[in-house]
Amino acid sequence: MRALKTILIILLALGALLVVLGFMGPKTTVVERSAVIEASPEVIYPKIASLRTMHSWSPWREMELGQETTYTGTDGEIGSMQSWVGDTVGTGSQEVIELEANKHVGTKLKFIEPWESESKVDLDLAPEGDGTKVTWRMTTENGFGARIMNVFMNMDEMVGPDFEKGLANLKVMSEAEQATAMESAGDYAPTIVERPEMVYIGMRDKKVKWADLGAYFGKVLPAAGKAVGEAKLEMAGAPSGIYFEWNETDQTADLMAGMPVKAASTVKVPGMETYTVPASRMAMIAYYGDYDQSEAAHNAMNKYIADNGLTHYGNVIEEYVTDPGSEPDTTKWLTNIYYMVK
Repeated sequence: MRALKTILIILLALGALLVVLGFMGPKTTVVERSAVIEASPEVIYPKIASLRTMHSWSPWREMELGQETTYTGTDGEIGSMQSWVGDTVGTGSQEVIELEANKHVGTKLKFIEPWESESKVDLDLAPEGDGTKVTWRMTTENGFGARIMNVFMNMDEMVGPDFEKGLANLKVMSEAEQATAMESAGDYAPTIVERPEMVYIGMRDKKVKWADLGAYFGKVLPAAGKAVGEAKLEMAGAPSGIYFEWNETDQTADLMAGMPVKAASTVKVPGMETYTVPASRMAMIAYYGDYDQSEAAHNAMNKYIADNGLTHYGNVIEEYVTDPGSEPDTTKWLTNIYYMVK
């Protein structure tokens, strides 16, 4: 009887200890690492938005090369998922739940074995100097059992080095691609980006003379901006030119000058036209200089497309990021140039 009482006392003491440890353990665990990569966000983003590409620089791929990996959904889009089974890496899945082009990728990470857990994993891109700061963060809301485990385990020390190794792999891959792109295009550095669907409000003219392009944009863009404001629509980017055809014979362009807006493709604005550029793969150049001197950038783009076995189709888009009214130095005028490619 005395032995039974002793056992009960020990069990009660252990139970009380577990309760205390459960309250002592952290409710939330965050592991975060950052690295500056000498490449543009447009080069890096496709490598973090695609789970297939992410697997190629993942630090855990090298832990068990024979792991069984499957993919579902459309890679690079919300809802795409990677699942794995292995002896070393266990069993789990990762699903893309958030995407913001060239800025952010959010995923839901689930482990089934060796123990169950669920975390939010974020990869954020931010320009820094001539490169991009990449921040990799894992946030886990701990249940009671996980709080006890975290009293004895330091997740930052366990997972942090893996994040550092993965970011180092991503840095090597991205900087190599950036260097190749710059070499193939001289002073310009075309990159491949996955651009989301974009809805534009503006006016289209199928035969604007090249000599009149400045005057056309000067008339249409302010009118489009006013109409968008009156319709209480939110802008989704910079004023743009959407080109349908560039006619060398009679030196005219079929184009739309317009404002990108956060709205459905069915949106209507009085006095304006609506045009939607579908989500697509695009080659992109960040051109600095006078609008009238951008021919070299377009030539570099054509060379890049030919050198890399790509095919241009659909629209050419120019985003006029810099407001000439606030920046008199034309060398600082930024125009993002996009070519739809496949």
